[in-house]
Amino acid sequence: MARIHQLPPNVITKIAAGEVIERPASVVKEMLENSIDAGATRIDVEIENGGMDRIVIVDNGGGIEADDLLLVFASHATSKLSDADDLFRVATLGFRGEAMASIGSVAQVTLQSRPAEAPSGAEVHCRGGELSPVKPWNGAPGTRIEVRHLFYNTPVRRKFLRTIATEAGHISEAVTRLALAYPKLQITLTHNGKRVHDVPSSATLPERIGIFFGDEIKDRLYPIEATRGPARLVGFVADPAVERGNNRLQYLFLNGRHIRDRSLGHAIQEAYRGLLMTGRYAVAFLFLELPPDHVDVNVHPTKAEVRFRDAQAIFHLVLSTIRSRLNAESLVPRLQAPVVGTPIQPMARPDPPAELFARPPEAPREEEDESDESPHYYNLSQINGRTVAVPAPHPPANGSLRALQLHDSYIVLETPEGMLVIDQHALHERILFEQLKKRWREGSMEKQPLLTPEPVELSPEQAARVVEAKAELAELGIDVDGFGGATVLLSSCPAALNKMSPQQILKDVVDFLGSQDRAPSREVLLNDLLSMMACKAAVKAGDRLSPEQMTALLEQRHLVQDSHHCPHGRPTSLLFSRKDLDKQFGRI
Repeated sequence: MARIHQLPPNVITKIAAGEVIERPASVVKEMLENSIDAGATRIDVEIENGGMDRIVIVDNGGGIEADDLLLVFASHATSKLSDADDLFRVATLGFRGEAMASIGSVAQVTLQSRPAEAPSGAEVHCRGGELSPVKPWNGAPGTRIEVRHLFYNTPVRRKFLRTIATEAGHISEAVTRLALAYPKLQITLTHNGKRVHDVPSSATLPERIGIFFGDEIKDRLYPIEATRGPARLVGFVADPAVERGNNRLQYLFLNGRHIRDRSLGHAIQEAYRGLLMTGRYAVAFLFLELPPDHVDVNVHPTKAEVRFRDAQAIFHLVLSTIRSRLNAESLVPRLQAPVVGTPIQPMARPDPPAELFARPPEAPREEEDESDESPHYYNLSQINGRTVAVPAPHPPANGSLRALQLHDSYIVLETPEGMLVIDQHALHERILFEQLKKRWREGSMEKQPLLTPEPVELSPEQAARVVEAKAELAELGIDVDGFGGATVLLSSCPAALNKMSPQQILKDVVDFLGSQDRAPSREVLLNDLLSMMACKAAVKAGDRLSPEQMTALLEQRHLVQDSHHCPHGRPTSLLFSRKDLDKQFGRI
């Protein structure tokens, strides 16, 4: 075995560069952060061929003294830390002092800088870690850094770079993050001589969001602001209608630093629970402010991840603030009409869940006060030859409702704003979900014991998951016990699902539990199981409703909190405004 020996400095810096400098965007990010720390109010970024051939960053910050230029490229040389205790109260974006050393070891770098109070500046060149003598430079106050031929001396690393467009896109993202984090900053980005971004210092945060992501998002933002203890949260969350297929438009900033945090991402998604379909992600721009000693930013080589002193409190701050803000808004989606003369394309609609019989809850006793506004009342109606739970009708508050049913699936309702198209299954599902949730919270969930407990054969993994969730299932009226091996014993089922076979009920529960990547929290598990039960018990697409049943369903809309979306995040209704109608018929 070879003897232990210390690596040469040039190898050490290249190893460090591998951790910090992954691609041209990493170079841009590190240098932009240095510019901000230097107090720059304007930064100009110019790149060629995705930054692989040339990167130039010019700022109007405080500049660097001529005597310190050589130290810029020394490993772990910094002006931002004095001792180890400073690591626990970092108030700057950069602090480790290894970025420029790493860049200089794998590129050809020219550094030119002049402090504002100095009559002239100085420059130094670094080629693969080799430094030139410091020379005078007669430039404007601030700092100019030019990086050429990144990874020229490590060709293997260069081969792993992506296309020019991809690398340029990563640099654009780095510029976007900085422009959002510092709304007073003027910043430009030029690629191969073409201006990509030009963000003036006067642009507000919503205007910057519009510059980078378009008016569709900018016009659907809701501002948020909240404080809990030493933490302050501000920013914007977007209407669920502008959701995305990934979480790339969830921007999280801590004290001006862009971060990634799975817990906070989960808090955002939980706040939108019931407003987004599975696999869809909310759009949010959140800015956290915390005292530096309440967070550790020294846990990731690129400082992209942090560790909070009280992560649970931050999680609940984000969750409760966003949820409260969304609850205060009317989130009924608007049906966007095409321009006149354009053929109307049919809207895609997810397939409805499998049709299953639903047992109606008990009808109210005659002596009950009918003026009670509680939504727990039903009458029994026959729909397509089967008994279905439909809310009992209440007289409309302002005269008769003008509504009709289309394709035995949608209800069209006239409103003062225009025309509302309602998905009868999604709306009834939301109503039942909130009723079931209220009963669960009150401890009054009805269950029906089986005459003889039924043994159900499952796989070992499925049986383990069911037994693990035994306590939560019991709260919903599903009593199970282990029966040895991969068999479980089912002894009761929810009364609301009386028309389903016990085996089918447990199968749906098993399928749900098996679809989870990891064990959900108790609250999430119960919430999802309640939404599943509501889906099974609700009227289906294809069920013909009488005028009285439609009236009953529409009246119940106003008694639930989130009537605009079903528990799975699908909209229950779409608004076609009067203005859109007038446009389509050429009236305006």
